[in-house]
Amino acid sequence: MIAVLLAQTIAITGGTVYPVTGPKIANASVLIRDGKVAAVGSNVTVPADATRIDATGKWITPGFIDGGGQMGLVEIGAVEGTREGALRGDSVAAAFNVAEGINPASTLIPVTRIEGITTTLATPGGGANLISGQAVLIDLDGSTIEQMLVKSPAGMVAYLNEQAKDAGGGSRAGVTERLRRVFNDALEYGRRKAEYSRAQMQALSAAAADLAALLPVLRGDQPLIAVANRRSDIATALRLAREYKLKLILAGAAEGWQIADEIARAGVPVLVQPLDNIPSYDALGIRYENAAFLARAGVKVALLETDTHNSRNLRQQAGNAVSYGMTWEQALRAVTLSPAEIFGVADRYGSLEPGKVANVVVWSGDPFEFTTGVEHVFIRGREIPLKSRQTELFERYKKLPPSY
Repeated sequence: MIAVLLAQTIAITGGTVYPVTGPKIANASVLIRDGKVAAVGSNVTVPADATRIDATGKWITPGFIDGGGQMGLVEIGAVEGTREGALRGDSVAAAFNVAEGINPASTLIPVTRIEGITTTLATPGGGANLISGQAVLIDLDGSTIEQMLVKSPAGMVAYLNEQAKDAGGGSRAGVTERLRRVFNDALEYGRRKAEYSRAQMQALSAAAADLAALLPVLRGDQPLIAVANRRSDIATALRLAREYKLKLILAGAAEGWQIADEIARAGVPVLVQPLDNIPSYDALGIRYENAAFLARAGVKVALLETDTHNSRNLRQQAGNAVSYGMTWEQALRAVTLSPAEIFGVADRYGSLEPGKVANVVVWSGDPFEFTTGVEHVFIRGREIPLKSRQTELFERYKKLPPSY
């Protein structure tokens, strides 16, 4: 799915490298060649023709991966014409893949990547609130969708939270009953496609295209990303995963800390937004320490920023997770290697190792500190200009009258 762009050889030298898969390496270099990491370490031979970037006193990490949001699918939240992330109609929209709705020219992309986030999950959501469709993983560079795609689909998104109750007739029990009915009908469709095409079987609970799209999920080939926050909803998601042998990913999981051991025993990873702490009927037990408790129990945790317009704040989410009990190393892994593992791209993403895609960020200091700045961003080995609509407006208006 990925189109690695050929690039010049680049050597980032003299910094402290945080490869994620091992301890930090002081006074080290990262060599990038043809869009991939060629070498990492304190004794890297730098070719004579390499472009050198002096990172003395700087920190070097993999690019961060945001495990949620609708990057490229929304521009102005209140303006219908700029929203592409939801399919209107029936609440079962499993065949809906958001990829071709992504706008590579979205102004939110530069704003996000110059803060060190190089890859994001673009998710369906909104209108179809039982099964909303297929999420895709994208890099935040490229003029076409094909250039941006990392993995499509990366998971099927379903809702088991307060938002889904209308699709279940107003009750959480109705939501679960309808999901089981759709899953069972998808399995029946898979067994009897020929009879279905000849109209020789009873009507099913969703369209053929949606039932067919669910078959990879029910075979365990594609993960189900279940949005669930209340403890009982999380337990329901785990129950469904056991019944249907699903490859489950929990998203939200605001009360996950209450059953962290059960989630860990099930081997289910969790996508968490650490700064969520406002109680609601969907999550009365929400707390800042959620990510830390889950990680301490042995759950694989990836962090996310659900507000697409503020995906750039992912590193602040991670910093606050550290403030509330995660170790620094756990938080770094939760925005790099863990999401890569969860979405099945860890062979190419998430750490600084030879052969991996060269998504690399050079920071002025600790990336989780508020005052730290981004000094260089590379996506697939290409250095990204640190410009966005905001920086351009700042340059225009810092001197009055502005020049046009």
